[in-house]
Order: sequence, then C-alpha cells, then structure tokens
Amino acid sequence: MSSLAQEAPGALELLMGNEAIARGALEAGAQFATGYPGTPSSEIVESLARVASEAGIYVEWSTNEKVATEAAAAAAFAGLRAFSAMKTAGINVALDFLSHLNYSGLGKNGGGLVVAICDDPEGHSSGDEADSRWLASSEGIPLLEPDSPEEARDMTKWAFDLSEEFNGFFLVRSTTRISLSSGPVTLGKISNTGRKASFDTSQCISPYLARLHHSDVLKRLARVEKTFEKSSFNWYRGPQKPELIIVSSGVGTRYSLEAIETLGLGKSVGILKLGTLWPFPVKFVEKHLSKANRVLAVEEIDPFLETFVKKTAFDSTVLSSDLKVYGKETGHLPKIGELRPSLVTKALAALVEIEYVDRDAEYEKKAGDIAAKLLIDRGVTWCAGCPHRASFWSIKKALQKDGRDGFLTGDIGCYTLDVFPAGDKLTKALHAMGSGVGLATGFGHLSQFGSDQPVMAVCGDSTFFHASIPALLNAIHNKSNMVMIVLDNRATAMTGFQSHPGTTFDAMGNPAPAIDVANLCQSLGCQVVITDPFEIKDTTAKIQQLLKEDGVKVLIMRRTCELVRMREEKKPPFTVWVDADKCRGEDCGFCTKSFKCPALPWDIETEKAIINKAVCSGCGVCVDICPFGAIVKQEVS
Repeated sequence: MSSLAQEAPGALELLMGNEAIARGALEAGAQFATGYPGTPSSEIVESLARVASEAGIYVEWSTNEKVATEAAAAAAFAGLRAFSAMKTAGINVALDFLSHLNYSGLGKNGGGLVVAICDDPEGHSSGDEADSRWLASSEGIPLLEPDSPEEARDMTKWAFDLSEEFNGFFLVRSTTRISLSSGPVTLGKISNTGRKASFDTSQCISPYLARLHHSDVLKRLARVEKTFEKSSFNWYRGPQKPELIIVSSGVGTRYSLEAIETLGLGKSVGILKLGTLWPFPVKFVEKHLSKANRVLAVEEIDPFLETFVKKTAFDSTVLSSDLKVYGKETGHLPKIGELRPSLVTKALAALVEIEYVDRDAEYEKKAGDIAAKLLIDRGVTWCAGCPHRASFWSIKKALQKDGRDGFLTGDIGCYTLDVFPAGDKLTKALHAMGSGVGLATGFGHLSQFGSDQPVMAVCGDSTFFHASIPALLNAIHNKSNMVMIVLDNRATAMTGFQSHPGTTFDAMGNPAPAIDVANLCQSLGCQVVITDPFEIKDTTAKIQQLLKEDGVKVLIMRRTCELVRMREEKKPPFTVWVDADKCRGEDCGFCTKSFKCPALPWDIETEKAIINKAVCSGCGVCVDICPFGAIVKQEVS
C-alpha cells in the first residue's frame, strides 16, 4: 500500500498481520508507540515508525521491552493512547513492570494502553516456543487473539476502547503465521484524537498496597468477562446438533475451517471460535458446548483452550458429564511445533472415523527428489564479509594458543550462528539476551574451586544496551575474572537494522546521540581494548594477552556490518581472486573447510578454491588466513 497512514476508509489493502496490528493502533488514535525488535513482531513498530511524521505520532525503539512498556505507560498515564509491541521472549523482560501495572491501573485520567505479543510456535526465530496466554491467566491480564490480519486490525482498535473503559492495559496475542502472513484488510477511518498530554499530579499510580489492588484486578476481570461474553469476536458456526464441536482460536480457526471443508463435514461438525481468551468466556462456551458430547480443541502452542474447556465442563451444572475433550493432551494434536492444516484435518478425521491421507508417500518422494535438484542445500551462516566470521576466527586461534580449554558464553544475535554447523562452535552456553555476560560472571569465580579454564562472554552492541550492562556491573563489583567481547557492528542486524542507543539515528530516522560502548565501559573502571576484527593477527594477540590478565576486561571488536557498509559505500573495498598455481587444493582446503566463507566455494573441476564474485563482498580477510598466499586482493579505486 502507498502508506499505512493513508486516510482511505473502505479501501481494500493486502496487509501482513503485523501491519494490520499497526494500522489498528493508528485507527484507534494511538499517539505513542514503543517496542524492541524481535521476530515475529518487528514489523509492527517498524510500520508505525515509517509513518510517524505523516501521522503525527511518536515512535521509538526502546533499550529493552521493560523500558518500552514503561515509556508507553507514561504516555497512557498522561491521557494518551499508547502502544507497545514485542515477541514472547520480550514479555519476560517486561513482566516485572507489567504485573505491577496491572494492579495499579492507568490512573485517574488514563488513556488507553495496548501491548501486542507475538508468540513463535516452532521457535523459528526464538530459543523457545513459550505460550504467552498463561501469563495472561496467571497475572489476570485481559487478552485477545485474532485469527486473521483483518481481525488483528479490528481487535487492536477494540483493545484501546476496552483499555480506557476498564482503566487497565490489554494484551493482543499473535503467532508467527498471523504476524507474517498477509491477508485482505478493509481500511477504517483513522481516529485523530488530538489529545494533549497532561498528568494529574494529585495522584500516585502504584500497586501498593497489593492486597487491595489484587481485589481491584479480580473485580475488573469479572467486568471484562461480561463484555467478552457478548463479543462478536466469539462465534459459533455449524449445525445445531453437531456430532463434534471444534473450539479454536487464532490461526487454528482458519485451519479448522479448512479441515471441515476438506472432509465435507459442514453438516456434522461445528466450530466455536474464541477471540477473547482471558478472562475465559465461560457462559458463552458453556452455552454452545451443550450442543455436543465431543470437543476438539485446536490452538497454538499449549493446551490452553483445552484446559479451560475441561475446567468449564467440570464446573458446569449444564454440560453433560459424558463430554469428551480432545486435543494436545489426548495426543490428537502435537504439543510441540506449529499447527498445520494437515495436522488439524488428520485429527478431525480420526475423531469422526474418516480415512484421510494428506499426501501419499510416492508423491512426497517425487516432490523431494525434484526439490533436491532445484534447491541448494545451504545451512545458515554469516554473510560474506561479516565481521563476526573474522571475530570468531581470532577468538578460536587465541583459545587454541592459550591451551587451557577456554570457551565462550553467548546470547542472541547474528553471532548466535557460531553454534550452527557453519560456525566454529566456540560458544558453549547460549540462552537469552545478555545471559552470556551473566554466565561468564559466574564462571569467572570458579578458580577457587579448581577451575583454570578462561571464559569469555560475547554480545552484540544492541544486546549490550538491552541486557548486558547489569551483568557487567556485577562482574566488576564482585571481581570476576572474565573477558567480555562486544561485537560492535553498529547495527541490530539480525532483526532488520533497527536503531539502538549506539546508533546515530532513532526509530523515526531522526538524528540521535550515539552512546559509545567503549566510553561507557571505561567509565566503569574496567580495562577496555578496541580492535578491528579484520586485523586478525592483532586481534588474536590482544585476546591472548587479555586471557592472561586477572579481572574484568572488555574487548570491543568494532567493524560496521557488511550489509550496512555495502549500502552506504555501494562498492567493495577490494577485488579478490585465487591464484590457482599457489592453491594446494585438497592438500589444504583451509579456506573452504575452516574459514567457511560462502564466497569461497570449491571448484569440482579444478579441485581448488575459487571466489564466487556474485557473493564476495571484497573484505579481503581470506587473504590473511590463507597459509600459502594463494588468495590475492587488489584495492578498488
């Protein structure tokens, strides 16, 4: 579409689910938006940032998700409509604040606050496939879940109205296939509230005393439940006396509709679609489940609906005691991974005793054989010219020369690729944002228990600001022995080059003061060394020296992300080629087997390495790692 902020009520646009959520916030009159990037949620705030000037709103990429929700809450306290978005992992970071905010509410003249959470079934871009719906139930936070981009827009708009009506924030849950797939969305009118921010200083917005506010939360949930019971986002479709009812939410609804159509069960199977998931609309569910004696719960990720359908049945005085509930707990649907239409169809077919084969084995084999000929079997790896490849090369060499079985602890970023087959596998512990430094802090105290293994933590510049600073402070104060390596590539590269406190621009593209990692670390009183990872010999020597020294040392490997550099400079720094006469071929294979740059493939005919000019970035690092001087570079004028 021409602009997400276009004023074109009634126009039909093809939008990603994330774009639709952003459009919903705009149509609701949101004036303040925050977030931290992370797949599958990144496009929500990006979409708002692109139209911030046009729409007259404020958008920021915050340091982390906790700060993001705090900043958005401040705007809501002052009477504005505010919005924040994050992936599931981020809600863990934000929950300390959000759990208290749910108790305190938004104040006397509070505006609206909506938080979008994007779960990642299958863990495509995450370290887990956690289900955020449990947080809503355990914390008593109202939650909605759309089943399409159109509904994502509609629900987001409605969530703002609900937030203001009930003086509390609301969650909108999406999953990967809703967030990243596209669908038709009929645009509505953008609400221009024209609100002026004004915070009422006669109040103190706080969750203390907790016991009293807990009572407020429960009363609010009871009121919200009454509204949810009447919501048009919950509906039943099917016969009045079905053989079986599917209870579904999110993308599971779309898959269930497809399964019913595929099996021709429209006259015998009904579907009960729920869009308001917490508080659970018990009376609405009870009313429709009385139509049948069997229920199949279709949902991503955990058996959340399944659990509360069973609870509803157990507590009910209306439903039959013979009601059977099937789903993930009964093995009809898998507890792990993404839902697929075929999985839902298979489960439904089994329950109604219809033979169903998704694809026959012969078809699958033929399709696989054809795909194998057309597609390159290529694992995930760093881009050609990525500074991280050179960084990990130097780290590996330094650890080998040190000889004490040292290792790395890491976290989340492009450098995570070290643990994949194309990496060096130096990282021995990898969990969450900033956890590499926290783990190294602990490993750095183990010498008194007999360990002499040196430990280094690696983090990116965006992760440094997000979650690594507290761990660094802990290491310094408690006198740990460790090396903290900051891979400063001046980008939040893995999620799409969003701004962070170390970049010279903000989310809206405006100039912003960049906070220098080295200066910040030096102010803490620890030793700080800066190196260019492309200077491999120098970098390796510096790492070796730091491994010998006690205390906390910070090594900053500073080199701009190659994708950023290429966009800015429009040309490679060097032309690189292989001197076939000097290349030892199979007798060496050092560049292809060890360095593993994707621009250095193997020529089957000559049995020697070659440069793939279509992929090569011209960084020239391979020239320095070739032991026989067979790779040559020439500076591009």
